[in-house]
Amino acid sequence: MIESADLDRIVEWAAVAGLDEALVARLRGEWPGVHFTWCSDDDIQGPPPVRERPGFNLYLVDSRDHCLRLTGDAAVATGVVLATVEPE
Repeated sequence: MIESADLDRIVEWAAVAGLDEALVARLRGEWPGVHFTWCSDDDIQGPPPVRERPGFNLYLVDSRDHCLRLTGDAAVATGVVLATVEPE
């Protein structure tokens, strides 16, 4: 489970710092039980993002049943994908 307040903080940090390896490392340090991934939004297929901001989207990952999949349900989320949105 990932709390809504935690998602808000993650989005805030990403909006201020920008998406890069340093941010991902900082997030992993702050939330050691949550898996963080950074990729391009073009690589994502599935449910819509749970948070959208200029320049990036945030998705949730569910790793139950030994299979990773995107979810919109923070109650079952075990990870976060930060996805860079390229300007059109």
